[in-house]
Amino acid sequence: MDIKDRIAVVTGAAAGIGRALCEAFADQGARAVVCADIDANGSKETARSINGIAKTIDVSREAEIADLIADVEQSVGPIDIFCSNAGVLVEGGAEAPDAEWQRLWDINVMAHVWAARHVVPLMLKRGGGYLLNTASAAGLLNQIGSAPYGVTKHAAVGLAEWLAITHGDAGIKVSVLCPQAVRTAMTEGHEDHVAAIDGMLEPADAANACIEAIRNEEFLVLPHANVRKYMQLKTADYDRWIAGMQKLNRAYSG
Repeated sequence: MDIKDRIAVVTGAAAGIGRALCEAFADQGARAVVCADIDANGSKETARSINGIAKTIDVSREAEIADLIADVEQSVGPIDIFCSNAGVLVEGGAEAPDAEWQRLWDINVMAHVWAARHVVPLMLKRGGGYLLNTASAAGLLNQIGSAPYGVTKHAAVGLAEWLAITHGDAGIKVSVLCPQAVRTAMTEGHEDHVAAIDGMLEPADAANACIEAIRNEEFLVLPHANVRKYMQLKTADYDRWIAGMQKLNRAYSG
């Protein structure tokens, strides 16, 4: 897909990868970039910096996602690219409170579901569109120290696969972003964590990888090239991979 003259919507746009995506779309000549975030001041700041459109949204609420899509379609134009980017992290395992599990489920998974529920039918009527969902390398491998994050990011990747499989023939293209550590508010103070084992990228690095994936209509976006190798090792010998992850767990979980 050529991004020039397209209308793009980005959630989680106030900072980090979301802001970098907005900047990248603007640099590529998008006709309009809608910068949506629960942080109203942050989304306005991003929008001001690129001459975009700021919207305030809580992606943990389906009604707000539906309203965002309807508002953009009516006041801006048909959405060509929807980037479901907002995400959250909490530490802990099965003992993490149900409320935290639910919060991550709503933001890391259901926000993608709700976005697809409301924008895909519109794209299908027009003969196509693009979905970019931000997941994580944790969705392909796992997350030392956080079961809720690893589980929900796995679900996010599974949903992206399903959307690509089901709607690809009808012109809906899907990419899923799966980086390791990116320098954002989420990773602040975790520079020595296992997710940064291959280095911590800047948000612009992740955004540029997404631009290339959209241009080439590639499903898997891996700004950290080693993630593909880790995936291959995982599928080649699952037990050996588990043993390796247990070693990492011993090194980093304490």
